[in-house]
Amino acid sequence: MTSKKITRLLIIFSIIVINIGCDQVTKSIVRKEVVPYSTIHMLSNHLTLTKVENAGAFLSAGDHLSGQLRFIILTLLPVIAMIAGIIYIFTKQNLHLITTMGICFVIGGGIGNIFDRVIYGSVTDFLHISVAGMQTGIFNMADVSIMTGAALIFLSSLLKSNKSSTIKAA
Repeated sequence: MTSKKITRLLIIFSIIVINIGCDQVTKSIVRKEVVPYSTIHMLSNHLTLTKVENAGAFLSAGDHLSGQLRFIILTLLPVIAMIAGIIYIFTKQNLHLITTMGICFVIGGGIGNIFDRVIYGSVTDFLHISVAGMQTGIFNMADVSIMTGAALIFLSSLLKSNKSSTIKAA
């Protein structure tokens, strides 16, 4: 294996582990220090910490599903997707750097939430943003990783698309 491939694998592994670590450290602090459903106001009330346990997915989607169906949809399918993502980034050597980073962020965030679901039976969410009348649901750092990863993948796709259209126009 060449040093370039080893370096690539180490970078991929590092990005995934850093995303998992940030997620798990923040959730651990919140589990120990924040009372459930209490609200801690920060940044002029634009950012609040509110500890909730989410048995569902994004915005509690699926939290009322039966145990087996919830396990399949919210644990088993995401595990399969994470494995597919890992296989994809390790087998596709010519991926754009931004795409690779995006996939790593999605995998790291996904693993963070899957870990919670398996170990605790739910995902700890705690961040809420409210700015200029718009607000988010309550989320966690794994969700931030997943959204950042999706944005990077989208950006990479746009850059690739613009590059293709520039070449075609010339």
